[in-house]
Amino acid sequence: MHEETTGALRRDAVGLREVLFQSVTAMAPAAAVAASIPAGAAFVGGSLPLAVLIALVSCLFTASCVAELARELPAAGSVATYAARGLHPAVGFLVGWGYVFVEMLVPPLLLLQLGFTAAGTLHEEWPSYPADLWWPWSLAGAGVIAVAGYLGVSASARFGTVLGIFEILVFLVFAFLLIGKVGSANTLSVFGTSHTADGYAGISGVFAGSVYTVLAFAGFEAAAPLAEETRDPRRTMHRAVLGAALGIGLFYVITTYAMTVYFGPDRFAKFGASGAASWDGVARSAFGLFWVFVFLAVINSTIANANACANVSTRTAFALARIRVLPRLLATLPPRNRSPVAGIALQTLVAVGAVLGLGFGYDPVTGFLLLATVIVTVVAGVYIVVNLACAGYCLRAGRAVLKPVRHLLFPVLGIAAFVPALLTAAGLPAFDFVTELTAPVSYAGPIVGVWTAVGVVVVLLLIRRHPERIAETARVHLETYDLADHRRDGTVPR
Repeated sequence: MHEETTGALRRDAVGLREVLFQSVTAMAPAAAVAASIPAGAAFVGGSLPLAVLIALVSCLFTASCVAELARELPAAGSVATYAARGLHPAVGFLVGWGYVFVEMLVPPLLLLQLGFTAAGTLHEEWPSYPADLWWPWSLAGAGVIAVAGYLGVSASARFGTVLGIFEILVFLVFAFLLIGKVGSANTLSVFGTSHTADGYAGISGVFAGSVYTVLAFAGFEAAAPLAEETRDPRRTMHRAVLGAALGIGLFYVITTYAMTVYFGPDRFAKFGASGAASWDGVARSAFGLFWVFVFLAVINSTIANANACANVSTRTAFALARIRVLPRLLATLPPRNRSPVAGIALQTLVAVGAVLGLGFGYDPVTGFLLLATVIVTVVAGVYIVVNLACAGYCLRAGRAVLKPVRHLLFPVLGIAAFVPALLTAAGLPAFDFVTELTAPVSYAGPIVGVWTAVGVVVVLLLIRRHPERIAETARVHLETYDLADHRRDGTVPR
């Protein structure tokens, strides 16, 4: 029984390819291109490619910080461990508390999108199909993700790899077809400020668009919680996090450029996520049945993203349960596949409950918007803390580790990028382009506040009764397992 509840995750189960696509699919590239990024077009218009490029550079600062910490501290606790070592164990617990919460909400978010996208498209093609019959698709997706998680990290990560390759290929092929059709009308002016939307002229419009675009990059850190199951984790994690952020960022630039020049830079402010002025609409009008591939890529993206974030939530919950700051049951590992089965079961229950509760309590689109607002608000906050943790950890480590540009300047620039994104996601009108949230989406702020307050109460109780458990938040268990291995085989670690 001890082996089942306190053992290590399966070592060396996945390599660079799988963990790279863990981060790639967590960024949901197809769904981001088709739905998230066009939100910035209302402000930046045909200069959206420039806004995406600025968002890419901005996000690389934070990705660099995460990659540095992932190399120094390979742990399933990932961002919680980074904050604990770089700032304070209590801060690490609160980061983990928030991160587990929002990562458990990502699968229901994507399953709602899967449901209303599938039902809406089928109704459009065959009016006899009920537009409100979305929930069977959501439940089917939940079942697929649960089975993939139960089969183990190898199966789940490889499943994500296949899905990720498909959605990227579809949109790249579409992008190059668009660029080819444009011919001599291709122009680099979209990387300037001459095509911004009315009322947001020049750099102000580009800034507004880049803030909305930054949120499409969320998820690049999703490889980090698989550190204890990855071959050569210090090197692999660093390459996966940076590779995903850079690779998908360039994918966003290429696809956004292609659609902007094809649709027309000067009328791109009217481009959106649905209707004729959308990726789906252009695919239908210009390439006939190619829209089917675009549709399948977006559906594929929702499942891949949900699968990746289920891996993140269950591994982070396992790491916190292992040190008994979350219920010990969440650290249960059956000897055969060493997957956190209790965490997977809880994730599935949360997903199904949130999908059905929000989908029928409001409607699937409103439920999606409420969950999205909660998620991006917390994730942006986590990124800000991780930037601080990078600086704190490297300052504590001293000159042997500290590189001023990478470990001090980059965190400051990363924070500067995500503070506006945090305010925008929360609907706080710090800028004139921020729209105040209305009910029920405005409930996101109180939800985050209540969850954070509960976390503060829990951490205060733990500090008073079990301070050693909070201190364990900073522990990198992989180092302990390595030392135990060396003791068994009689070798001395380097």
